[in-house]
Amino acid sequence: MPLVIALTGGIGSGKSSVAAILKELGATVIDTDEIAHRLTAPGQPGAHAIGEQFGAGYLRADGALDRDRMRDLVFSDSAAKKKLEAILHPMIRAEVNAAVQAAHAPYVVIVVPLLIETGSYLDLARRILVVDCSEEQQMARVTQRNGLGADAAKAIMASQVSRAERLRHADDIVRNEADLVALRTEVVALHRRYLALAKGGSSPG
Repeated sequence: MPLVIALTGGIGSGKSSVAAILKELGATVIDTDEIAHRLTAPGQPGAHAIGEQFGAGYLRADGALDRDRMRDLVFSDSAAKKKLEAILHPMIRAEVNAAVQAAHAPYVVIVVPLLIETGSYLDLARRILVVDCSEEQQMARVTQRNGLGADAAKAIMASQVSRAERLRHADDIVRNEADLVALRTEVVALHRRYLALAKGGSSPG
């Protein structure tokens, strides 16, 4: 099996930007959010199972998951959140396992936004990569990118583990607090370390 890196970070930290650079450099990138979106598209097994479990009211007219309504539900109802996870997590894990086995790149990056919160994929990954930035930057990016109000952004951040807790689990850290040029420089250096590790070289430490 190839070297597997689990990539995580708080909302607005820049996980997608880091993953895109690593993919461009030659890594196989498996994004669990993208898999979840695909599974809950019209006619897909995740959407079908959610409709059966929660009712057709949680699907859009085209049969896809109504993400806004489901998000509101799981934020206010922990039992509903567990029920949703019980449906989707095994489906997502099966696709991730298949993608890892099929990978031919020197190493594989699995993007898992709630890696620390759920503990998922820790058994598969040899290293944890955390994309980090200040909470102020998170807030600014989330409100600008997602069009969310400050209260909604704070609620999402509060539902995730703290920045300190996430960093405590990190084997590698990318600080995304400057511009894309600086970010790319940092990620390229990390890519070289992962290549060395994948070839059996010394640990990046």
